[in-house]
Amino acid sequence: MSDANGHVTVLLSEAVDALDVRADGIYVDGTFGRGGHSRAILSRLGSHGRLIAFDRDPMAIQAGQALTDPRFVLVHAPFSALGEELDRLGIAHVDGVLLDLGVSSPQFDEPARGMSFRFDAPLDMRMDTTRGQTVAEWLAEASVAEITEVLRDYGEERFAYAIAKAIAAARTGGAIATTGQLAAIVEKTVRTREPGQHPATRSFQALRIFINRELEELSLILPEAVRRLKPHGRLAVISFHSLEDRIVKRFMRDESRPPQLPARLPVRAADLPKPRLVLVGKSQRPGSAEVAANPRARSAVMRVAERTEAAA
Repeated sequence: MSDANGHVTVLLSEAVDALDVRADGIYVDGTFGRGGHSRAILSRLGSHGRLIAFDRDPMAIQAGQALTDPRFVLVHAPFSALGEELDRLGIAHVDGVLLDLGVSSPQFDEPARGMSFRFDAPLDMRMDTTRGQTVAEWLAEASVAEITEVLRDYGEERFAYAIAKAIAAARTGGAIATTGQLAAIVEKTVRTREPGQHPATRSFQALRIFINRELEELSLILPEAVRRLKPHGRLAVISFHSLEDRIVKRFMRDESRPPQLPARLPVRAADLPKPRLVLVGKSQRPGSAEVAANPRARSAVMRVAERTEAAA
């Protein structure tokens, strides 16, 4: 499904199928984007069903105003605010949570957002443009060690230190204010890169993840989502790079196993606390037809788990 902005929802039917939507259920779409998943969920809900969607992006919130459905609530907040917002709405538990962790196409394709080196634009990268530091502001004051750590940890950039030194040297001649400036600095520093990949790809990814606290947000939402799920409720997460998927995979794996106790502890397996999740199927990726129609889907992977009746 694509919208007027050219955004194509990844794994649309697969993700909604994974939620096993009940007509009278309550569901959460943690990343509204342009509403592809939300509209599909609403199409399966009955008159007593409810959907609460979250998004940090003011443009997504604006786009969501067109969705006038009494069963639907759109919240301008990161999905880590799930518990607080559900409490505000008087909702204790839900039947499913969907997290699509990808950056929407409009965010990449709108030059003013500063997400892409394809345009020479203000170096912003914030998903929520109403609050927080821009990348330009952070780079103006960050130390070489701090920049190195971000590029290495969030972009898995092997030339992190060299790039950080080049950034520090370049800013002595004035602020690094645009995506074009940053991309040129990285391109001069990184002499080799994977075929077909721009030298600045990893640096831009790292800075975007860092400035939006994307991995921290993910680590906060996963346990809260499980806590809020009803028994047999589903958690479906679509990741787009290995750092995200690693967090999701480990979390679901750990929550689907009994606690790991010392080997010689005299406790029967039957007496161990039951795990809170059970894995549902194997990880799922877009098919060749979807990737051909939407190349940005090629790195997507979805993992699904179901809440057991074990105590929280």
